[in-house]
Amino acid sequence: MWALHEAGPLNIKLLKQRGFADMSRLDFTPYRRSTVGFDRLFDMLETQARANSGDNYPPFNIARSGEDNYRITLAVAGFRTQDIEITAQANLLTVQGAKRDDSDDGSELLHVGIANRGFERRFELADYVRVDNAQLADGLLVIDLVREVPEAMKPKKIAVNGATAATLTAVPDESDSDADTADAA
Repeated sequence: MWALHEAGPLNIKLLKQRGFADMSRLDFTPYRRSTVGFDRLFDMLETQARANSGDNYPPFNIARSGEDNYRITLAVAGFRTQDIEITAQANLLTVQGAKRDDSDDGSELLHVGIANRGFERRFELADYVRVDNAQLADGLLVIDLVREVPEAMKPKKIAVNGATAATLTAVPDESDSDADTADAA
């Protein structure tokens, strides 16, 4: 059996002929067979893998603080508040930055090393996740997200055959009652 580490650039064609798949393609077939109702999730992951063209501008971080709080931080140095547009709709968060024209001071640029290009970043949001706040400071755009699951969607116990769930009561431990009588004496 061929090992992947033995495959040099000349052996890629041979590996594909022997049944090795392209590593950039995700295959969720085994999971699709054993799960129900996750089609949308698998489709989203496969679409993201195909759409990720390697454009990493602007760079970003995603952090979680607590069970239901998230924060997306984008490095958008050079952009002003009026240059950035944030749109949240139907499980999709889109952040767009408009390219700014800096030729208003009349000087001629001899070298351009600071990125001045527009961008668009898309983030797929889970159900019940909403944008709580967005702030731009020190070249960082911070977007706070909160997941708020409606009360009707939270887990609840279901009684079997319509019977009411048995109520658990604490039974006093005999060693506790011995300690209580010793304290009373």
